Amino acid sequence: MARSQPAMTIIDKLWDAHAITTREDGQTLLFIDRHIVHEGSFHAFNQLRTRGATLARPDLTFGIADHYVPTRPASSAANTEAAGMIEQLERNAHEHGILSFGQFDQRQGIVHVAIPEQGLTLPGLSIVCGDSHTSTHGAFGAYAFGIGASEVAHVLMTQTLWQKRPKRMRIVVDGQLPAGTGAKDIALTIIARIGADGAQGHAIEYAGNAIAALSMEGRMTLCNLSIEAGGRLGLIAPDQTTFDYVRGRPFAPRGDDLARAIEDWRLLASDADAAFDREVVLDGREIAPVVTWGTSPEQAAPIDGSVPDPARMGDEHKAQAAREAIGYMDLRPGQALNEIQIDRVFIGSCTNSRIEDLRAAAAILTGRRSRVPGLVSPGSSAVKQQAEQEGLDRIFRDAGLEWVASGCSMCVGMNGDTVPAGERCASTTNRNFRGRQGRGSRTHLMSPAMVAAAAVAGHLVDSRLLARE
Repeated sequence: MARSQPAMTIIDKLWDAHAITTREDGQTLLFIDRHIVHEGSFHAFNQLRTRGATLARPDLTFGIADHYVPTRPASSAANTEAAGMIEQLERNAHEHGILSFGQFDQRQGIVHVAIPEQGLTLPGLSIVCGDSHTSTHGAFGAYAFGIGASEVAHVLMTQTLWQKRPKRMRIVVDGQLPAGTGAKDIALTIIARIGADGAQGHAIEYAGNAIAALSMEGRMTLCNLSIEAGGRLGLIAPDQTTFDYVRGRPFAPRGDDLARAIEDWRLLASDADAAFDREVVLDGREIAPVVTWGTSPEQAAPIDGSVPDPARMGDEHKAQAAREAIGYMDLRPGQALNEIQIDRVFIGSCTNSRIEDLRAAAAILTGRRSRVPGLVSPGSSAVKQQAEQEGLDRIFRDAGLEWVASGCSMCVGMNGDTVPAGERCASTTNRNFRGRQGRGSRTHLMSPAMVAAAAVAGHLVDSRLLARE
């Protein structure tokens, strides 16, 4: 039977399902299904107070403390600014009748880890948050993106948001990944290939059998880093892996409601003959463990590579950026990546702090000692509890690393966890620009297993050399 509707991508299906009206200038008013607010949302609440406005849909708004949450009791007592920010979120949530997961709530964690755990991230939803890495939630087949402070206020007051329809981009990764590589390596490989602005103006759908083989944790890592490629958002069509993750979560539908929801969610997948504005294809079999050498996530290379020589680059703009990055990172052109010494390590952040990430790091660290100091911060209280039940905390402690509470921690440093000036950190975070982990800090992005391997070796190294059969 001939199809009456034109072929559509999952991006178009989600957009059309939430579009209320479109203006002559092309801006479309979208309905927002979930709005997540955190400590940094106080500007928007102040705007409501100034205007005498109220929340349009407190039942669709959820609060969570993450950016300023202290990960150690000592830092909690000393950081009065962080304590004030957390208390302000709690006051705003109470005043407006919002369900909020505060610092001492067992459901607390990084918004991009704890919200999916609770079953609040579901396929087919539109989700926004005042955090650029809201693209994480696209792993479930949700239309999820970060917004600014004024947009947070708009959503609070109207539960809608004006947006321009993005171009559609598909990134296909086929072929079985080599052992010892995963979602972080896929993401850094993509960004190194297309550039940090390579997906600008686009919404990205990830497809291919290497993507389908990823766990939900891996899919969240991949979609989390979509913003680092310049994409408006990144998403993956929901499948049985998605449904199995959602089933039984506290806020997810149950019984017949879940069965009907899954029937609808299956229809979200892009039609086989749907057209994309741009397509990129990678061979998963060629992806190796990747590390960054510069101050942008696109300045990355496989661990068996070397720091590039700007004099050999054909693009003068990229060559100048490389010269500046190499100078800041105190490296030299041609230097082997696996010879770069490190001063400390960090395992955590919304990119890599889930139980699967901690297991990968612990597998390398078991029975070994770290040559440098480091911090391990789980992504949520639930992840922390599960890791301790599995004995992962003991492995990290025995290796000489600090095991602390959940939070954004040494990713943005708002809670006081930072890398000292001049030090070099092997990190599972998502950004490596100048001073990201603290003034004067130098950051090398990589997977949890690669960070653990660097801790043992004291320098960047291929984690596969330390992996046990």
